[in-house]
Amino acid sequence: MRERLTTSLKEAMRAGDKPRLSTIRLIQAALKDKDIEARGAGKEQTSEDEILSLLQKLIKQRQESAKIYAENGRTELAEQENAEAAIIASFLPAQLDEAEVAAAIEAAIAETGAEGIKDMGRVIALLKERFAGRLDFAKASGLVKTRLSQG
Repeated sequence: MRERLTTSLKEAMRAGDKPRLSTIRLIQAALKDKDIEARGAGKEQTSEDEILSLLQKLIKQRQESAKIYAENGRTELAEQENAEAAIIASFLPAQLDEAEVAAAIEAAIAETGAEGIKDMGRVIALLKERFAGRLDFAKASGLVKTRLSQG
């Protein structure tokens, strides 16, 4: 992932693609902060799964900002935030479709032996371990909760 970001940065520089260039620099700055944080905690550099989670967090931030801008009539800023989110999303692996999400949730519930809402944390932890960057955990969390409350 780090090599892909560096390569994309160079390509954006050569192409003079300023929006893509600034967004990749933003990703790299966030990644550097995460690496520094990991070193402070005595860990090695940020793992691939942590990078994918970081990218999802950055996308979510952009989407929330775009929504606020749109609500306040600042369409040009909303469009800029949405464009940044799309650029960041281009670095994520393909997202699971609805059927794959449902199957993953069922498998995680079966594997953890989850029987109710109190077991939700174990199910989500297993999903995060296996599907980091490929699953919207905000949506998955709601689906898991619904499924576990059905018994």
